[in-house]
This record gives sequence, C-alpha cells and structure tokens, in this order.
Amino acid sequence: MKAIWKGHILAESDDTIRIEGNHYFPPSSVQKKFFKQSNTTTVCPWKGIASYYNIEINGESNQDAAWYYPQPKEAANAIKDYIAFWKGVKVE
Repeated sequence: MKAIWKGHILAESDDTIRIEGNHYFPPSSVQKKFFKQSNTTTVCPWKGIASYYNIEINGESNQDAAWYYPQPKEAANAIKDYIAFWKGVKVE
C-alpha cells in the first residue's frame, strides 16, 4: 500500500492494518520529513485519543490529514503509533 499526496509518497508498506476502511501504516514506513505535529485531537470510543499531523510539501499544507493513536485503548493496541490518512491523501 502507498499513501500519496501531491505526487509524493508519504508512506509505503505491505504491512498495513485495515480498520474501519482505513489503512494504518507502520511508523517506520512513513516519510517523516512531510509530517508536522498538529495540536488537534479527537476521541474514538474504542480506540482512544487520536493525535494528528499536518502534511507539508513544497509550501503546501494539508491540515490534520494524518492521524495516529499514541496511547490507544487496549482493544486498539495493534495500531499504536500507526498512521492513517484522509483529506485527499490517496491510499492505493
């Protein structure tokens, strides 16, 4: 699987975990240079508190386009620190 935005590969892995239609990429598969920490958080009743990244490429920013669970609830431990995408990031 690949996560692509603006023609750049943000993450690539054969070991994603699919939950609720989203592919979660292992942290080691991500191109960290494109990611900037966001202050945004959301709560999932069974996964816990999600933290977000803004994606920044060539001066363009995609706010809160990636999320992850740094301290997931026990039911979601398999995706701890794995990163998922939305907001125009193509996953194929």
